[in-house]
Amino acid sequence: MRYPGRHAPAQDTRQARSGPAGVSERVRHPAPLLKRRLPSGRGATEQPNVTGDLDAPLTVRFWVALVLTGVATGLFGDLLMVVLFNVQHLAFGYHTGSLEAAVARSSDLRRVVSLMVAGAIGGPAWYLLRRYTRGEKSEVDDAIWKGDSKLSFRRCLGSGIISELVIGMGASIGRENAPKVMGGSSGSLMADWFGLTPGQRRVIVACGAGAGLAAVYNVPLGGAIFTLEVTLGTMALPVVLPALACSAIATATAWIYLPIRATYLNLPAYHLSPAIMVWAVIAGPLIGLFASGYIRLIGWISHHRAHGRFAMFAPFLAFTAVGVLGIAYPQLFGNGKDMAHGAFLGNGTILLFLALFALKPLATAVSLQSGASGGLFTPTMSTGAMIGGFLGVVWMHVWGGGSIGAYALVGAAAMIGSAMQAPLSGLALMVELTHQGFSIMVPMIVATVLATLVARIVDGYSIYSARLPAEE
Repeated sequence: MRYPGRHAPAQDTRQARSGPAGVSERVRHPAPLLKRRLPSGRGATEQPNVTGDLDAPLTVRFWVALVLTGVATGLFGDLLMVVLFNVQHLAFGYHTGSLEAAVARSSDLRRVVSLMVAGAIGGPAWYLLRRYTRGEKSEVDDAIWKGDSKLSFRRCLGSGIISELVIGMGASIGRENAPKVMGGSSGSLMADWFGLTPGQRRVIVACGAGAGLAAVYNVPLGGAIFTLEVTLGTMALPVVLPALACSAIATATAWIYLPIRATYLNLPAYHLSPAIMVWAVIAGPLIGLFASGYIRLIGWISHHRAHGRFAMFAPFLAFTAVGVLGIAYPQLFGNGKDMAHGAFLGNGTILLFLALFALKPLATAVSLQSGASGGLFTPTMSTGAMIGGFLGVVWMHVWGGGSIGAYALVGAAAMIGSAMQAPLSGLALMVELTHQGFSIMVPMIVATVLATLVARIVDGYSIYSARLPAEE
């Protein structure tokens, strides 16, 4: 394992003394309290994930900064969700129930006008923010992978609030990007306050970003694995510990406002069967191929986003177009959470799954191409649920029996795992989001591995690397 953009950290050049087989002990920093080795003479650091802290020592100062980052990330997650939920309720006039149900009850005019207002507000707001914070960074992945891990707190906060406002009014983009960048910018701010080293800054910013995802979806384990697998690219123990701690602290802090429960409730018990096992082998590669095309689409629109003064008006045009599509398909409003929930419950027909499988990526791509700032996690996952539901219904005509919800869940895991190029994160997040899936874990793993492998062989980009700006 190694950190992106760094030399391989596997072994210290300095040796202690050799063990019986002539294998040298790697010297760990900080040194353990117990100095005496076991009778084998082998060193503790023969296990490669417990080697030294490298350029990110886990000092007391670092841990204090990390705890404060976790708390700040959870509080900002609450703030952003307060904005999102209240705007949703105002835009569509409901107090209980789901956004999808409220949109379905709304008139056609209200649906279109809501997104027109979102575009009229979002376009000028993003244009002015970017103009007056030019040169300041707000992209977590780019800052960590290719930069100095420094983020602009004011730009991240402004962009996050605008993003949640327009998503609340129905924009087809993910809500997780705002808490992700606020978690990362909180870590960057703490690194400045506590005078952390560049290595410590990189780790704490990555931990804050993963913790933002964890806090708003109540997925502390998934958020930590996302930090390790996607953002830092290592499972070394000195990084695992802060990632877990930050995600847990942020999630617990967010319970001040957000509920302590799964995101997707009341799902039926899924059952393992030969049908779903065989289906996973067939569907996995197909989902991987679609993920490759989807990622290419995201990469293309990210490079050709609206710019200049046209960026003030592009969201209005794009959101209005989505609003018109939403007259027939209210499921397109918002990030796709309710759309996926319906599939996990087994609700939907083969034609509905096919239509949403085609339209959701289009609605999201049009929104992002207009210059809107938002996430891709839930839109991608919900698209995977539609693919799984569609292929599942087809398969049930070939091999009777099975549950549409089970196929949708497997499809969602395979899609998000392959699109992120992070199968462990995809599987962990799906289990935590639904509190289901353990009984069908083997077909979930099979489909996710095959989908990720195919996507990696065909192209290799992810929904995060595809969005990186051109190098100057």
